[in-house]
Amino acid sequence: MQNYIQGVVSALILAGIFWGILTVSMIRDRSRYRNCTFLLLAFLSLIPLITALAGPYAQIAVLVIFVLAGLLILMVPVLLIYNGFVMMRREGKRFKNLLSLLFGLFIALGEVSAFLVVWLPQIRRGPARDEFRSLPLLLILISVSAAYFSLCFLSFTAYSWFLQRIPRRRDFDYIIVLGAGLIDGTKISRLLAQRLDKAIEVWKKDPTPPVMIPSGGQGGDEKIPEGRAMAEYLIAHGIPQKSVISEERSRTTSENLKFSRELIRSDIAGPNPMHVSGRPYVAIVTSNYHVCRALRYARRMDFRATGIGSPVAAYYWPSALIREFAAIHAEKKHAVIFLAGWLLCLLPFIVFAVG
Repeated sequence: MQNYIQGVVSALILAGIFWGILTVSMIRDRSRYRNCTFLLLAFLSLIPLITALAGPYAQIAVLVIFVLAGLLILMVPVLLIYNGFVMMRREGKRFKNLLSLLFGLFIALGEVSAFLVVWLPQIRRGPARDEFRSLPLLLILISVSAAYFSLCFLSFTAYSWFLQRIPRRRDFDYIIVLGAGLIDGTKISRLLAQRLDKAIEVWKKDPTPPVMIPSGGQGGDEKIPEGRAMAEYLIAHGIPQKSVISEERSRTTSENLKFSRELIRSDIAGPNPMHVSGRPYVAIVTSNYHVCRALRYARRMDFRATGIGSPVAAYYWPSALIREFAAIHAEKKHAVIFLAGWLLCLLPFIVFAVG
């Protein structure tokens, strides 16, 4: 019994350390990409705790965990490929709608390559090292690359989901709603309506109803600015006109936040400000997959805000997340870190295979 308690306490301390690191990092800044890695490590730290709690059944617990993990690994490419066909059927065959299909095929290719890397040496005779060297280097590169890309994307996906489930404040001074394009130049799209409906929900739950700032300029194929169409939608759905200030100049997410902050400052400096003194509390409402990147833009501007995500159709979420993942890693800093991590993962296998 004493050994059991010691094992549980040790595993609990380990898990507490990783979850504590995640908590501190998120308190400091929820938009940091490092939180994705910390969350993955925190979840992995639960495995020793589960096995310790299982006591004499630890081997069974480990087996169950690995079986479930294996099934998940096998199901991911299948689900992504299926989602790709759903996206093409519902949204068209544009490249951005093929992302989940292409990513699913890449992961499937990586899993097949990993299977060949593991089992070919078992089929052939001879020393394992020689057999490993005889494998085409391409198979090794594909399998390791697919595993690395999948793990990075999994951690980003988990954090994007986790970010929407942690507690947040409910009392705001301003709510910025990010635009998402208009249909036929004037009509609110379903995606944009979901954002506006979420903002209305937050507004209604606020004990002191805040100012709404629908933000979006006029695109080349739009007849009116998105901000104006969004403001009309909000007013039509019960938000008082005096509580709506539309931002109609922005073309990008960064400009959404920049120009909306200018409106907030102007309102505070005006004769009848909603917020009188101190730092205003601001919520940024956008689609759930877009919250993390929106908060990153806000952080760069030293614009403190709370991100709130609106739900999107389940079939749309994977492709949208892949786009967000790619957009974040297109930034120079994260591109360098991502590529460095990838090369570090590949290096031992390359050295072993050709050394």
